[in-house]
This record gives sequence, structure tokens and C-alpha cells, in this order.
Amino acid sequence: MNPDSVKSTLQTLAYGNVMAAAARDYQKELLAQEKTQASSSANEEVDLDELMDDPELEKLHADRIAALKREAEKRQSLTKKGHGEYREVTEGDFLGEVTGSEKVICHFYHREFYRCKIMDKHMKALAPNHLDTKFIKVDAENAPFFVTKLGIKTLPCVILFRKGIAGDRLVGFQDLGGKDDFSTRRLEVLLIKKGIIDEKKKDDDEEAEYDESRRRTVRFSASHDSDSE
Repeated sequence: MNPDSVKSTLQTLAYGNVMAAAARDYQKELLAQEKTQASSSANEEVDLDELMDDPELEKLHADRIAALKREAEKRQSLTKKGHGEYREVTEGDFLGEVTGSEKVICHFYHREFYRCKIMDKHMKALAPNHLDTKFIKVDAENAPFFVTKLGIKTLPCVILFRKGIAGDRLVGFQDLGGKDDFSTRRLEVLLIKKGIIDEKKKDDDEEAEYDESRRRTVRFSASHDSDSE
């Protein structure tokens, strides 16, 4: 037999054995990793189950439910008082309307005045978004007593009432740039500055705050459990 041929055959077998051993080691490593991942996943599930019974999380959830219930009851009460929509009231109902709510915005208007129609459009858009404040309008021609009593000389005239007492007022568009094309947002910001309405958070923002609060509690609980070990 040729010595060189024998040597080549032995080298080939040795290389094959090395590769086979490497393949076995690689397969063992993959199995070990899978077992580690499965164990880690099981631990995470156990940790989450434990966190679901965490008293801080339960209290946070209960507080959120209670807050939602209070908010729903408040909305129902305000809706019964006429909040959430822009309504016309008569001179006979005027006093009851402005004294029946803590904050009221009343637009004295004339049916034929173009600027009064512009103000109507913006008031109608704002009313549903600011439930804490009542939005109403009064036909100035049909309410001569209160037009005189409140010293209304120019229309549109928007008067802001707090606990039945007339305070600030918007006369014409002089506080809105003096032009007809002002935005609803500009009027909203002006009313916020005057304190008659509040800057409202969107529902998505409130939910995001609640979710973030829950995440902080989960992180704290997980960290606390880790430290205690």
C-alpha cells in the first residue's frame, strides 16, 4: 500500500471525526440555550402572576375604577343641567341657567348679525369639549331687560358668569384680532386664560398616564422582589 495514500486516508478520517465532534458540541449548546430560554420564560410568567396579586397594583386599579365612576356620575349630573351642548335660552330662563351652574358662558346675539353667526359656530364646537362649563346663547332682541341690566351695547357680546355673577366679557372680536377668520382654538385659549374653561387632556393621554403609572409600579415591584432575594 502506498504510504502517502494511507497518510491521506488517516488525515481525512481525523478531520471527519473533528467535524463530527464539533457538530455534536454545537447541537448540545443549542439544546442548552433552548432549556435556558424555556426556564427564563417560565420564571417571567411566575413573576407576572405574582405581580398581579401585588397590593399596590390592586390599589392602583381600584383607584382608577373609582375615579372613572366618579367622572361618569359627574358627567351625568352636568348633562342634566344642560352642559355639553350649546343651547338657546329665553329671557325667562336666563337667571336660572346662569345661577344653576358654577361656570357659564353666555352669548348675547342678533339673528341677522354675521359676526354673531361666526361666534355661534365656535361656541358650538367648544361646548362638547368643556363639560364643566355651560354654554348658552340669548337672543338680545328678546331679552331687553338683561341687555339693559348688563350694559350690553355691542353684539356679539359673550359674558362669563361664575356662580351667577357676571365677570369678564368679550365684546365683538376685539380680543380675537378684530378679524372674522379667527380659529376655534384661538377663542378656546382666550377662554382658558380667563379661567372660565380648563385645558382638557385627551382620553388617550389620560390612558397613557395610567398605563405608565402601572408600568412604574410593576418595575418597582419587580425590583423590590429582586433586591429581597
